[in-house]
Amino acid sequence: MELFLTMLIILTMALLLDLTLGEPLWQSPTPLHPTIIISNFVKKILPFFKSKNPKLEKLNGIFLAVITVLITTITAYLILYTARLVFIPAYLIFAAVILKLTICIKLETEMANKAADCVKKKNLEKGREIASLFSRRDVKNLDEKQIASAVIESIAENLADFKLSPMFYYAIFGVPGAVAFKTINILDGTVGFKDKEHVNIGWFSAMADTAANFLLSRLTALLIVLAAFIMRENGKNSWKIMLRDYKKVPSINHGWPMAAMAGALGVQLEKPGYYVIGEMKQELSYEHIKKALKIRNITIALFIIIIELPALFLSTTFIGMLMAISL
Repeated sequence: MELFLTMLIILTMALLLDLTLGEPLWQSPTPLHPTIIISNFVKKILPFFKSKNPKLEKLNGIFLAVITVLITTITAYLILYTARLVFIPAYLIFAAVILKLTICIKLETEMANKAADCVKKKNLEKGREIASLFSRRDVKNLDEKQIASAVIESIAENLADFKLSPMFYYAIFGVPGAVAFKTINILDGTVGFKDKEHVNIGWFSAMADTAANFLLSRLTALLIVLAAFIMRENGKNSWKIMLRDYKKVPSINHGWPMAAMAGALGVQLEKPGYYVIGEMKQELSYEHIKKALKIRNITIALFIIIIELPALFLSTTFIGMLMAISL
C-alpha cells in the first residue's frame, strides 16, 4: 500500500505540474525541453547508422532505437536512484517532474483554444500556423473547417501518445517505463517516416511506437465513446463511426480514436487528399474544437478511474508480493 500511495502521489504531482506550468523551455532561442533534446540527439547520431545497404540500415535502425531508449531510461533511473538515496522528498519531486515531461495537456489546450479563436474570427493565416504545430500536413491552403479538422484529429490521436500511454506505462513500469515509451514516441516522430531517407533506418522505431500504442489507442477510442454518452453527445454514432471508419486512416492505431471523436461530434474530419471520416450531421466549426477538448478531458478522467488506478494497485501489489517472497 505504501508503494501504491507513493506512485499515486507522484502521478498527482505530475498532472498538477502539467496543468499549472505546461511545457517548459520549448520555444526558447535554444529549446531545452527534453523532447527536443532527444529528437536533436537522434538527428545528430543518425548519420552514424545510415548505410547504402538497405538490410544493414534496417539492422542499424534497431540499434538506433534501442541505444536511444536505453540512454534516456537509464539516465532517468540513475537520477531517481540518486535522489532516493539523498532525500525522499527530492525523489518525489524529481519523479513527478520527469513523469510530467512525458505528458502534455495544458499546452495542447492552450493551442487548441487559440486555433478555435482563429477559426471563429476567420484568421486563417494564424490558424494555419497553429494547425502546422498540431499536424503533419501541408497547411498553406487549409480553410477554417480544415483547420478545425486538423486540430480535432490531433486532439483525438494525441490522447494515447501524449497522455494515456505514458500514464499506463508508468503504472506498470514506473517512471522509467513512461520515459521509455516517450522516447519511442519521439523516435517515431523523428525517423519513423516512409520516405526514402527514413524508410529503412526508421522502420523499427515506427513499429515499436505502433506496438506500444496498439492496445491504448483502442482503449482510448472506447473511452471516447463512453465520454460521448456521459456528455450527452452522440455516443451511439461515436461507436458506429469508430467501427466503420477506423480503417480509412493509414495509421492502424490513430484511426480508432479519430473515428470515435468524429462520430461523437457528428462531423466529418478530413486530411485533404488522404481520408475523410465521419458523417456531416453538423457543419464543422470552432465550437467542435471546444467540444473535442471536453471529450478529451472526460476521457482522461475515465482512464484514470477505470484503468490507471487499478493498474497502479495491481502492479504495486505484485511488486510487494515479490519483495515479501524474497525476504
